[in-house]
Amino acid sequence: MTDPAHPRPVLLITGAARRVGSVIARSLHAAGYDLALHYRNSQADMQALCKDLEAVRANSTCAIQAELADIERLPQIVETCVARYGRLDGLVNNASAFFPTEVGKTTVQQWNELFVSNAQAPFFLAQAAAPFLKSTQGSIVSIVDIYAERPLARHPVYSMAKAALAMMTLALARELGPDVRVNGVAPGAILWPESGKPYADQAELVARSALKRTGTPEDVASAVLFLLRDAKFTTGQILKVDGGRALVI
Repeated sequence: MTDPAHPRPVLLITGAARRVGSVIARSLHAAGYDLALHYRNSQADMQALCKDLEAVRANSTCAIQAELADIERLPQIVETCVARYGRLDGLVNNASAFFPTEVGKTTVQQWNELFVSNAQAPFFLAQAAAPFLKSTQGSIVSIVDIYAERPLARHPVYSMAKAALAMMTLALARELGPDVRVNGVAPGAILWPESGKPYADQAELVARSALKRTGTPEDVASAVLFLLRDAKFTTGQILKVDGGRALVI
């Protein structure tokens, strides 16, 4: 249901208010996309982001507050986007929870929080978005993690949830083809989690990578843009943006 009155492509990005999500939003906006930007609690950050983007191009953003754990709300996020713009060309599953879970002490609440943001919400958002993406020959890009392949110590549930997201990427590429392409980006050392890791661990990790440096949020955003816009014959792929870290992890 593409609206000829709105010729610019439209993206829905989850977790877009801060950190890598906000850089993805800025980069894709600069590339000509109009944006529906999801956030949960970071209202002030979202307002500042939208103000900046609207100064560049008026009427090009739509902020949507929602708790992704509310599964009944997820189709409404997509519907709000389509009602605003008349079309949907891409979904970027960026929102993610990240924290350690110790075996023997992991709670159901911790399990649910990690799986909701990293697996459940991306799937049900993709399901709701699929009919609209089919009409625009659109695509889905999810932010996965190198730890979907090899577990991170002290983070078993997070690693499992990202592995589910990786398999979702492959499965939906098969299920939604040929009309919708589905891919992922697996970042390495970009921004350290706000909960923090020991600096020695960070330095050692970077030193062991092939490029021996950290990446930037812009590196992730460039990969997302490539998969959304340019990789027309690519689906079911997870692009590592890790400076060669996966070679030695």
